[in-house]
Amino acid sequence: MPVLLAFVIASMAYIVVSFHIGWALTTDKPIHKNASLGLLLVGMLAHVVLLYPYIFTLYGLNFNLFNVLSLISVFFLFFYVLFCLYRPIVSLGILAAPTAFIGMTVGYIGRAPYQPLTDVGLGLEAHIILSFAAYCVLLMATVQALFLRLQIRELKHHTIHRFWVNKLPSLQSMEGLLFDMILVGFVLLSIALGLGFVYVQDLFAQHIVHKTVFSVLSWLLFGALLLGNWRAGWRGKRAANITIYAFILLAIGFVGSKFVLELVL
Repeated sequence: MPVLLAFVIASMAYIVVSFHIGWALTTDKPIHKNASLGLLLVGMLAHVVLLYPYIFTLYGLNFNLFNVLSLISVFFLFFYVLFCLYRPIVSLGILAAPTAFIGMTVGYIGRAPYQPLTDVGLGLEAHIILSFAAYCVLLMATVQALFLRLQIRELKHHTIHRFWVNKLPSLQSMEGLLFDMILVGFVLLSIALGLGFVYVQDLFAQHIVHKTVFSVLSWLLFGALLLGNWRAGWRGKRAANITIYAFILLAIGFVGSKFVLELVL
């Protein structure tokens, strides 16, 4: 499939789903879940076809900033679809589909210098894949935390934005989903960090020390949140805030360091 055709197919799928879910939410109509998820699967497939030659080059793996953002958006959409299979979160597609479209577009048109990865062993490949997967699940948890904060605020103050709150699952369901996502992301991040310490040479070298430090700090904060929820019943606004702070640390290490290294220095 030509790259341009893949981009057009994925774009159409993402845009159609975005407009459908947006229309359903604003007109109080039911969201066609199966059709929406089916279109998103088509879009994801085209997105992967588009992204493949950008990452797998003749010179090695190309994980420049724009390709990373595009790949993250694919994983984000993948986990969204998986969670939709057993959780009532299809309405969150109003964010998932546009996010995938923006990430894909940035990856398609963006260009940045890169150092190709060659002779990558199985352990390092697993570290890279699990790192992306963990980042995406925790990104979803952060989006969920933002919705949770909005829901708590609107339920407490009864403001004019109550309309959007009525479209969300119950507060208990939202909190349960938040901690499901955090637990999955924390496990993936733990394994990824463990593999990194084993297979990445000189993990505290100057060019990756920022990523290592911020990732570990984020891991500690997410771990503290899970422990606090288990032992002390942390939930609600406190849980949402800690999730957001922990993800900011992870984002600084994961994306911020790549931005500085590739586009500033």
